[in-house]
Amino acid sequence: MRSREPDEETVLLLRERLRAVDEALGTPPGLWERVRSGPPAVPAPRAEPTVPRRARGLTRRLPGRLPGGRSRGASRRLPSAAPRRVPRLLAGVTAAVVVSLVLLGAWWLAGPPGATDGSGGDGRDGHPAGPPAVTLTVHNAEEACRPLRTLECALGIAKDPYRRYGSPDNRAGRVWHGDRVSAVCVVADGRLVRDEAGITSRRWYLVSGGGAVVPVDGWLPGVRTRNTTEVRECSAAETAAGRRS
Repeated sequence: MRSREPDEETVLLLRERLRAVDEALGTPPGLWERVRSGPPAVPAPRAEPTVPRRARGLTRRLPGRLPGGRSRGASRRLPSAAPRRVPRLLAGVTAAVVVSLVLLGAWWLAGPPGATDGSGGDGRDGHPAGPPAVTLTVHNAEEACRPLRTLECALGIAKDPYRRYGSPDNRAGRVWHGDRVSAVCVVADGRLVRDEAGITSRRWYLVSGGGAVVPVDGWLPGVRTRNTTEVRECSAAETAAGRRS
């Protein structure tokens, strides 16, 4: 019994001292806040510049120094193709622009199609160039006259589409049924004409070429043909030039 009492006293003494030490120890201020907020952010390590494999291999192959103490890297540089390609590209673009401007100027000096300044167009009388002349076939409304080429069955070509058709002083020539003439242009506001079948029209064709006897140039009434092809309208200059006294 006596041998166990000192052990109990020692244990009790140690407990008292541990309790006193535990009470003496305090929690550092702000410890629990730092624990809740987590560990401090650690800055990311800076990436060291890397050298491409080809450059590293080239560095290994090149000796460090040249005879005389000069560095090979300082006296020898790799050629760069990029600066050479840029001048060549600019030269090609410049040449293409110059050629385009030359072609445009030549086209402008030659004159665009349909010019009306006397040097373009059809190149003859300054009239605007248009579609080619349309071939018309003369039509006689009187069936009995169609196979005949007599004066009684002749159809007149007028000098002026705005004067009375059939007047002796308004006759430029004669054609007959089936003759083919070339219509240069047409006016749609000429003098009204009625044929033997009762058909009326104000259209007059400025024609050239002619009948089987003599060439004729003048105005053919629209009722003297059965045209189905579009003919361009006469300009003011063509109408004035085609009207003869």
